[in-house]
Amino acid sequence: MNRTTLSLIACTVALAAVTGFAAFDPPAASGTSAAGSATERPVERTGLLCPAPSFSDIADTAYTSFTPVTRGADSGGKATLEAAAEQSADGKGGKGGGKKDQAVLTPRPPGTPALGDTSGSDTPALIGTADGKYAPGWTVQETTRIAAGTGRGLQGVTCTPADTDFWFPGASTAKGRTDYVHLTNPDDGAAVVDIKLYGKSGAVKTTVTDGITVPPHSSEPVLLSTLTADAQTDLTVHVGVRSGRVGATVQAQDDAGGGDWLPAAADPAGSLVLPGIPKDATDVRLVAFTPGDDDADLKVRLASPNGSITPAGNETVHVKAGMTSAVDLGPVTRGEPGSLILTPTDKAVPVVAALRVVRGKGSSQETAYIPATAPVGRRATAADNSAKGTTLSLTAPTADATVKVTASAGSDGGSPATKTYTIKSGTSQDIGAPTGGKGTYALTVEPVSGGPVYAARTLTGSSDGVPGFTIQTLPSDRGLVAVPRAEQDLSVLQR
Repeated sequence: MNRTTLSLIACTVALAAVTGFAAFDPPAASGTSAAGSATERPVERTGLLCPAPSFSDIADTAYTSFTPVTRGADSGGKATLEAAAEQSADGKGGKGGGKKDQAVLTPRPPGTPALGDTSGSDTPALIGTADGKYAPGWTVQETTRIAAGTGRGLQGVTCTPADTDFWFPGASTAKGRTDYVHLTNPDDGAAVVDIKLYGKSGAVKTTVTDGITVPPHSSEPVLLSTLTADAQTDLTVHVGVRSGRVGATVQAQDDAGGGDWLPAAADPAGSLVLPGIPKDATDVRLVAFTPGDDDADLKVRLASPNGSITPAGNETVHVKAGMTSAVDLGPVTRGEPGSLILTPTDKAVPVVAALRVVRGKGSSQETAYIPATAPVGRRATAADNSAKGTTLSLTAPTADATVKVTASAGSDGGSPATKTYTIKSGTSQDIGAPTGGKGTYALTVEPVSGGPVYAARTLTGSSDGVPGFTIQTLPSDRGLVAVPRAEQDLSVLQR
């Protein structure tokens, strides 16, 4: 009996190291494990999914791949990005072309970014896999410039792992909006996906009742306006997977206000952090939804460089159960960078939320999205940074925190550089990230001590007077996995 139990323990440790997934206590904020519960090992295999970047013929897309140097990682391995079998914009198949067989980029060894680019509307979704030394913290950034038309401006998204449950507050089927849910299936079997929409009055009736099938190794964009005749300014989209796994991301595009990717929000929680609102934001709109049976009442605070403040006239927000609520916060940052912190006024009720952020005015408007995000955890990584046009925002909502930020060597050479910062409790700081490399570089954020840290990275790049920008939050890069300590389990068995 003991022998069987020991075999199961060994199998669990091996599985966690290979897949990067385990259901044990996470490491403490300092990076050490909880006493007697778990230890950390680099993951040995990981996967990423990048959506098809654009349906525009005048789109130019850059890809950046980066793996941070991780102590204890294997010395061998490889990473690849392969084209998914692409579907048409209406989900009936047929989109694609010769570019499917071309490698977008070849990932480079840990510590050095690799670059690739494509152009036009026939760039497919990508399915990436990495093992060995390439796997721990592997990050791929997809950044697209669209010169004109719907969604024009700068659109960026961090490629994500497959999952089975996603929430997207902030989507829309209103006139002038063209929002797609991109579904990518990396596995050998078909995935069956349900898409549910929730508006200001609750669940929205949709035309699809039996689920959407995503064939193996393929990607399918679903236009939200084809799912319902109900035009809704503010929608929450729930993607649930009946069988299999998918990557899911919403591409939100506006005829007049540009557009960007809306990544999945953090899992429903009673308190939320939405980091990285630019100091020159001209309009900020909060969209929130509670999936349970209870209404939620939330305190609204803005963490600024000098402390937390309450936006005048928007001290609290009431979110009715099963209904999408939206609040216009206007130019809430008023010339200073900030992060929004939502906490329960009384009883904690799980909520999902995202921000629609606008820079510029009139015909020069551009839009980006900030979903509520998880803390950095042990380490987070952002690729595709440059000496000009990159801003890193760090937020410590509950306690002072010390954070180490490392800029990698550049795509054109140079050396990594590291700086340490202290973020005061209740503040949000835009920092001047260190630079030691030439060309495009990656940023790695590692909390050293103190409370939890939340992070976001903004890329900017104007074109013809339009202030293009895109924001990516920085949750854990999943480079390390907590696994149980066998000796602790043995001691339990011996009692």
